[in-house]
Amino acid sequence: QVQLVESGGGLVQPGGSLRLSCAASGDIISTKTMAWYRQAPGNERELVAILTGAGNTNYADAVKGRFTISRDNAKNTVYLHMNSLKLEDTAVYYCNVKYTRYWGQGTQVTVSS
Repeated sequence: QVQLVESGGGLVQPGGSLRLSCAASGDIISTKTMAWYRQAPGNERELVAILTGAGNTNYADAVKGRFTISRDNAKNTVYLHMNSLKLEDTAVYYCNVKYTRYWGQGTQVTVSS
């Protein structure tokens, strides 16, 4: 059983930055494939970024070059560094252990001037 708790969301102006955190407990996630998803109002949940246990990453086209997924094994935490934020990045962001039912509760990111 894995528990995931996201934090770090908030209100930011276009062009700003945020760092989301996903703290895991109940299991070690250092070798697991972790993912960040987001869901905007009226839209389906979409995959934003993946980090494999081997350290490989993949990103949605909409965030490539702006977002970075990383992991701190000592803290059992995964991060999503978001730069050059756009209005369309507004969504609830969720952390997930890929290919499992384990999800966090989500953290709201609002990009607005």
